[in-house]
This record gives sequence, structure tokens and C-alpha cells, in this order.
Amino acid sequence: MPRVSEDHLLARREQILTAARTCFLAKGLHNTSMQDLIQEAGLSVGAVYRYFKSKNEIINAIADTVVGGITQHIDEVAERRLPMVDSLDAILIAIETQIIGGGNLPIALQMWGEATLDPTIGEIVKERYSGLRNSVRTLVAHAVEDGELPAGTDVDAVTTAFFSLIPGYALQRLLTGVPDRATYLAGVRALIGRA
Repeated sequence: MPRVSEDHLLARREQILTAARTCFLAKGLHNTSMQDLIQEAGLSVGAVYRYFKSKNEIINAIADTVVGGITQHIDEVAERRLPMVDSLDAILIAIETQIIGGGNLPIALQMWGEATLDPTIGEIVKERYSGLRNSVRTLVAHAVEDGELPAGTDVDAVTTAFFSLIPGYALQRLLTGVPDRATYLAGVRALIGRA
């Protein structure tokens, strides 16, 4: 029997994840069954279960992909050592791509809700967002090193506050359609006293 290429395996895996995203957006995370995912993927039961043993494994894979991309973006922004508000702007540009046109933020919002009910999903969300916060911590530490924040700043305290600006913006945009990024950043600048 011929061996299946790595490209084929990756393509099948992505086919399943794409089907899952479609189902989660149409029916909701909670209401989507494995049978729904299998049907949407157009694969056999065995083919889907070869890659993922449960819906939670699929959720974990989606979270890993989305949060991994945003984490990498935050790491790249941190390395640029921009002023903090400019760094936030660069991060929010990436967040906006997840809000519009089939982005993954609507699925993330469902995951956050399920995390309060399902301990397994709760662990997935906790792990991913802890990773994001660690990337933001690097950005804050650079702001202290570069003198934008005073020496002796509690980096962890500032990280938690700064990090909350990211999902805060995302939730407002997703749930209400406003504010636009420029308005949000103007508000952040006013709060921290920077023109």
C-alpha cells in the first residue's frame, strides 16, 4: 500500500479544520456535533477520527492556529520596540483581520463562553491566552528598558492592564461594530495622558 504524503495529510487536516470553522460559525460551537463536522468535511468517520479524536481536539487545533498567529505577530511587534500605543495599533490591525470577512474572532468568542462551562475548553483558552499575555509582557518589558515606562514599573501589573485592551477592542468591534481603531487609540492615548 503506498504511503500517503505529508502534504496530503496536512491538506486533509486543514480540510477538517475548515469544515469545523464553517460549522462553528453556522451552528455555534456548542450545537455542532462531530457528525456535523464529518458531513461538512465530506470525509468518512474514520478519516476524521484519524486526525482528531474529539471535538475538543479540533477546538484546540483551531485555537492553536489562531492564537499562534496572533502571538507571533505580537512577538514581531515587540521586537520593533515601538512606543506602546503604536505597538497596540499594530496589534489591533492584526485583530481586525480576525473580526471581518470570515475571521476567527466569532469562534474565539464562543470558546470563551464555553470555557466557563467546560473545564477542558477552559484549559485550552487559559493556555492560549497565557501565551498571548507572555508575548505582551515582552512588549511591556521593552517599554521599561527603553525608558517609556519608569524604572521599577511592575511589568506584570502593566502587562495585565495592557493585554486587556486587546480583547476589549475586539469584543466591542465584534458585538457592536464600534469603535473604529483610530477612535479606540485616541481614547487609550487620553487615558494614559499621551497625545
